[in-house]
Amino acid sequence: QVHLVESGGGLVQAGGSLRLSCAASGRTFSRYVMAWFRQAPGKEREFVGVMSWSGVIRTYADSVKGRFTISRDNAKNTVYLQMNSLKPEDTAIYYCAGGSAAVKGSSAYDFWGQGTQVTVSS
Repeated sequence: QVHLVESGGGLVQAGGSLRLSCAASGRTFSRYVMAWFRQAPGKEREFVGVMSWSGVIRTYADSVKGRFTISRDNAKNTVYLQMNSLKPEDTAIYYCAGGSAAVKGSSAYDFWGQGTQVTVSS
């Protein structure tokens, strides 16, 4: 029912910044909790952060806390991930996901994008 498309990935040097976007189709975007996950080569998909529909709840993984910020523009049906002070270990495919609860488990989310590659060089 809901389709998500990520964009904004690319190659950046360590210490740089990048802003990812996740565009959602349909008129139900505001009903969903939106989360970001990432998967690095040889590793399992891991939680990055989540934001409730109202913006009251924002939760981040310890590894990105203070560097990454999630925001959303309901009028544009888009959620963003602002990434600052990037490190080589941030290199991964980044996915956005939608669900009904602000939790860290990937199985709790109903809708997923195809992912966008982020590569951070040293």
